[in-house]
Amino acid sequence: MTSPSPLILTTDDLHTGGEPVRIVTSGYPAIRGATILDKRSYVAAELDHLRRILMWEPRGHRDMYGVIPVEPDLPGAALAVLFMHNEGYSTMCGHATLALGRWAVETGKVPVAEPVTEFVLQCPCGPVEVRVQVENGKPGLVSFRSVPAFVLAMDRQVDVPGIGPVRYDLAYGGAFYAFTEAAALGTDVQAPSADIVARSAALCEAVRADILIVHPDDADLGFLYGAILTDGGDGSDEPSTNVCVFADGQIDRSPTGSGVTARIALAVARGLPIDGPTRRYRSITGAIFTARPLAAARVGFHPAVVVEVGGQAFWTGRSSFVHDPDDAIGAGFLVR
Repeated sequence: MTSPSPLILTTDDLHTGGEPVRIVTSGYPAIRGATILDKRSYVAAELDHLRRILMWEPRGHRDMYGVIPVEPDLPGAALAVLFMHNEGYSTMCGHATLALGRWAVETGKVPVAEPVTEFVLQCPCGPVEVRVQVENGKPGLVSFRSVPAFVLAMDRQVDVPGIGPVRYDLAYGGAFYAFTEAAALGTDVQAPSADIVARSAALCEAVRADILIVHPDDADLGFLYGAILTDGGDGSDEPSTNVCVFADGQIDRSPTGSGVTARIALAVARGLPIDGPTRRYRSITGAIFTARPLAAARVGFHPAVVVEVGGQAFWTGRSSFVHDPDDAIGAGFLVR
């Protein structure tokens, strides 16, 4: 009896601020669904073994991040994507969107114009407008204009087991994050990663028990994606460092595009004017994202803001991954 042929998956790999972006270029079967959220549900139910092959060891690691291009269902969208990580599938990813801007220009996925190439990228949270600076055919800085970001709760207090009362904010920038100063959790943004992950997980567990998270547009968007711990700065005079812990204890090496989008929504709620000055946010690697409020918006009954986020991505390689169907270990595993 002939053994099944090995599975081959090819990817283009980039990083934004040190955070990996593994973009699938071949090997996935057709992804079914009338809408992008339907497609997200389909890959989770029917194709999750492919996520584990690409994200988990031995081909990836517990902090790997990936992108699956799919057919857009939104008129005017040049591209559509699903985002994946160590636990499943997110609704938005800013660092991956910045990388996709460069990738789309350099691989010819969108018509290229100088000095700026613009296109609409459909994400599970909605459409984002991507702008890529191009000079002599080479892409440089990339920015995107977010889906409307809003605040769900501000200055709310919760008791975190083992830590005590903690004041937090809850805001949406394509995904929901709980924000607090690292010092409020008894740690620091430069603390060992295991300490940050443990304290962030405790905060998230307490927040989930404390408040019902609902997005007015779709129930699939209403969940707490992670925690963002800040250094207490606001990013106005000098970059404010934050560290994002999301999914299953995954630490973002970048400043977190959807996270800084939500930080701007919080800043606007605290008085930053619409079309106000640019703020700068720094990650644990020292990478900087810029962010500024562009326009007022509304999500249900929530006042909201469209935010422009900027950064830069770089290539790390191209890969052809093989999985032998007889290799049970090679189907994916994680070591903590």
